[in-house]
Parts: sequence; structure tokens; C-alpha cells
Amino acid sequence: MTNRLALFDCDGTLVDSQANICRSMEEAFVLGGLEAPRRDAIRRIIGLSVVEAIAALSPDLDDARHRALAEEYKASFFRLRASGAMDEEPLFEGMMDALDALAKAGWLFGVATGKSDRGLARILAHHGIADRFVTLQTADRHPSKPHPSMIELAMAEAGASPETTVMIGDTSYDMMMARAAGTRALGVAWGYHPPEELLAAGAHVVAVTVASLPEHMETV
Repeated sequence: MTNRLALFDCDGTLVDSQANICRSMEEAFVLGGLEAPRRDAIRRIIGLSVVEAIAALSPDLDDARHRALAEEYKASFFRLRASGAMDEEPLFEGMMDALDALAKAGWLFGVATGKSDRGLARILAHHGIADRFVTLQTADRHPSKPHPSMIELAMAEAGASPETTVMIGDTSYDMMMARAAGTRALGVAWGYHPPEELLAAGAHVVAVTVASLPEHMETV
């Protein structure tokens, strides 16, 4: 018998981090001598690894420039945080109760995110939930979503199978990753891609509220 694994995206699914990501990306582009992308465009690439996100925002630039901007983004993020200019990155309302209910129902938890190890560790520690997760997969060790690598290693570490794993995310990249790994795909409507895009990308169902997550996990 394999374990049941609830694998969460982070940004836009567990926590609302869009303001800090948008601000850091805007600063990186401006410091790189470029016009800052629109915020709606930045929100659409949240979830991708940084280089891939920047490539999507600036397709006319070459790979070397994408990588240089990615380093500028990371530096801007840390600089803004150190200066105290960052907003709080709250858990979405009701998430702690949903995690409690899922744990009581026997689900193990993991994270699959475009964040770095350092960024994810900071978020989980800040909210006091690091010890709830048995597997953490980040951009530091994997290709960008929607490649299935994060899910595949998460299942191996958690003792789960595709049939007993649900990928929970707010972007089409999460849904496509789940489909590529052969797992169930549960979209959430409170993040950065609209429900119709999640369904088009392969979501089996979309949860409209955080409170409905435990119910959907039993039927997805």
C-alpha cells in the first residue's frame, strides 16, 4: 500500500506572494536598463523557475541576458527583504484548518515550487509549518515546471504513487506537470491563473475556496 501525498505549489496556492515577486521583477528589469513588465504579465509567470519566467517576459533577449536578469531578480529580492520593503507573504485564509483536516484524513504533505530551497525554507519557517512536509522540491534541483521531475522525486521520497498523489496548484504549469507525471491535478481558484485556464491545462477539478480542499481531495 502506498502513501497518499498532497503535493502543494507554494506561491499562489499556500501563500500570497505576488506583491513581492512583482516588485522584485520590476526592479530587476529597471536596473537592467529595460522597461518593467506589466504586473499582470508578471503574475502569469509566477510558478516557473526564474530563468524561464524571465525568458517568458522578455522573449527577444538571448539566454545570457535572461540569466543575468535572473541574478538581478534574486539580488533585488534579497535587497528589498533586507531593507524591510517587502510585504508580508500570508498563508491564504483557512489554509491551516485545511492542512489540519487533510492530515487527520491521512494525507502526507509535500511542496513542488519554482522557489529556491532558501526561499521555500524561509516561508515555511515563518509560518511554523516546515515540519508538516515530508518532501520539498524546488527549482534548485529540478527543471522548471511543467517538467514532471519535481513530482517524480516527491513521490519517491514520500512512498507514494501516481494513483495516490494529488498535485495542488494555482497555475496551468502545475496542472500540466501533474498530467505529465500521471497524478491527479487539483486547481485552486484563489491564485494567479483563472479556473478556465486550469481546466484547459488538465485540472480534474478546481477548488473555489480553501475550505473546500479536504472535500475535493477525496473525490478528485
